[in-house]
Amino acid sequence: MQPFFSTDGLHPRNAVRQWRELVNERLVPAEIETPDGLPFQGRLEVTRIGEVPVSHFSHTTVRTKVTAAAARRHGNPDRLFALLKLSGRDTVQQSDREARTRPGDLVMLDSSASVLDAETGDSLVIELPRHHLEAQMGPSRLFIALTAGADLASTTLAGSYIRELVRVSDRLTPDAAARMASIGVDLIVASLAERMAQEVPRSIHGNVTVQRAKAHVEAHLGDPSLDPPQLAAAMGLSLRRLQELFHERGRHISDYIWERRLAMAAKRLSDPACAHLSIGMLAYGCGFASQAHFARRFKDRYGLSPRDFRRAQRQDFQSVASTFGLSS
Repeated sequence: MQPFFSTDGLHPRNAVRQWRELVNERLVPAEIETPDGLPFQGRLEVTRIGEVPVSHFSHTTVRTKVTAAAARRHGNPDRLFALLKLSGRDTVQQSDREARTRPGDLVMLDSSASVLDAETGDSLVIELPRHHLEAQMGPSRLFIALTAGADLASTTLAGSYIRELVRVSDRLTPDAAARMASIGVDLIVASLAERMAQEVPRSIHGNVTVQRAKAHVEAHLGDPSLDPPQLAAAMGLSLRRLQELFHERGRHISDYIWERRLAMAAKRLSDPACAHLSIGMLAYGCGFASQAHFARRFKDRYGLSPRDFRRAQRQDFQSVASTFGLSS
């Protein structure tokens, strides 16, 4: 692999900033921070095997956060990233899942909103076309942030092959590199497919119960007292059982309720018919107990304050209206 970047020799104040610029360029625009402002060190090596870009990231403990707004504006929905953990441990939240990886584990990510907490360690990141994997395994939502552990024989084989392929890649002819890279991708697919086969089948009754719960949430989003215990009571279930049903589907009840409240708020902020509502009134109408709480959660979800989001939506609407000669 070829050295691409290192924080060696950089002033500590500049290390995180330049690492952020690097991640933004190579993967997706992200917010980067270290725990308690500790010094950061990082190194990146890169190579391309056939048509497959491979990056070797080494770094100290760091948190990488991709907001929904950044992903929507600058993410590449056509690419997926297979992360092979070499050392250290990661925890990543993406696509309503929380994946934990240890050395030897493999996890597939995309450029959508995510939070990655990585301990000191290193990883190989293999960039792949989404359509290629989806053609073999179905929609990517089925396997995004699903950890294929090193305890699986297919993951062990895939990891060993990819590490060795990276090691000898500079000695391969272009044709051989393309063939070997294709085999590596097939091994990644086999590993993910084996992991997906382990997913617990979901009962029809459980599906119906969760759909009923979601319908109840939609009908009561404006009720600030709506919370997991109240929802469980309305479904005639214990809170523990309802939590299990949601967890089986990769969701947390409270997260789902807040996501739906935020989605309703975003819809109303975009609706000219709701332009007369103050931010506070709109927040209360969507079930938030305080405007400050609403503003904080909304910015975390959409990357803009409610006021700025409304202003941006209004400008977009006026621009479209002007284009079609509809402005007053």
